[in-house]
Amino acid sequence: MKIAVTGVAGFIGSNLADRLLAEAYDVVGIDNLAYGVREQIPAGVDFRCVDIRDRSLSEQFAGCDAVFHLAAKNCISDCQLDPVETSDINVTGTVNVFESARRAGVRKVVYAESSALYEGSATLPTPESDIAPQSFYAVSKLGGMAFAEGYARFFGMRMTALRYFCVYGPRQDYRRTVPPVMSAFIMKMLRGERPTIYGTGEKRRDFIHVDDVNDFHVQCLSDERTDGGVFNLGSGTNDSVREIYAKVAELVGFTEPPVLKSDLPGEAQETLADISAARALGWKPKTSLEDGLRSALDYIRAHVVASEEVSIR
Repeated sequence: MKIAVTGVAGFIGSNLADRLLAEAYDVVGIDNLAYGVREQIPAGVDFRCVDIRDRSLSEQFAGCDAVFHLAAKNCISDCQLDPVETSDINVTGTVNVFESARRAGVRKVVYAESSALYEGSATLPTPESDIAPQSFYAVSKLGGMAFAEGYARFFGMRMTALRYFCVYGPRQDYRRTVPPVMSAFIMKMLRGERPTIYGTGEKRRDFIHVDDVNDFHVQCLSDERTDGGVFNLGSGTNDSVREIYAKVAELVGFTEPPVLKSDLPGEAQETLADISAARALGWKPKTSLEDGLRSALDYIRAHVVASEEVSIR
């Protein structure tokens, strides 16, 4: 099978491409490199530097059996500052991916929604039915969801929506304006700098390792029970930001306290996934938090901090 991955130069996209290649799929990678990193694209990917808003995108999908649509503007604080671009990429771009897949005769589209859709929910663990978006990023994901339902209804396309919680692991997006806590903490501590915590650090997040997410990605290609479904992908447990800080500090051997700054707008106080729908299909998270943190730490130490030291010399 030939599989297309949008956002292939990003964190989840590059890890997914690695997994697909390891399982002998042919992979077409789509990315305009606005947020992704060229060096992260695995060898063996047929890479095309194309924007998902390009109206000729269907040509890139020719001959593909499925599309994973992961490309997005996904830093919540950046999305709050520019809702117009957020809509252009996350809604218009997503619709263009769906339309291009339809024109190319692609049989299945698996696309990224987000646990941000639950920002205003008071239900924990949160089921897929309890949507309450607050931020512009979450609203943009709601728009993509509505169009996906339309493409399934009017064109009979096989669509699967995945709502990722806090995915972490190697290649996490440490270059973002406000990086995810895992990579932000690791980067700062390895440099001997005090990481920043926004707010009190008591916010709790459901963290899921990218390898576990990829288990479900691959399952979507062969399991017809995923067609038309919406699935939370989280661990079903959560930890506070301060707890993550302490775990990373212990692994790194860092003893300084964090720098505390004002809370960021538009973020939920707590996330916790109800993963019963995915579990019902036989999927379950396997990677422990400690093992997952070690994998992220090893990657950043070997590929990021080491390269910085070389450039300084």
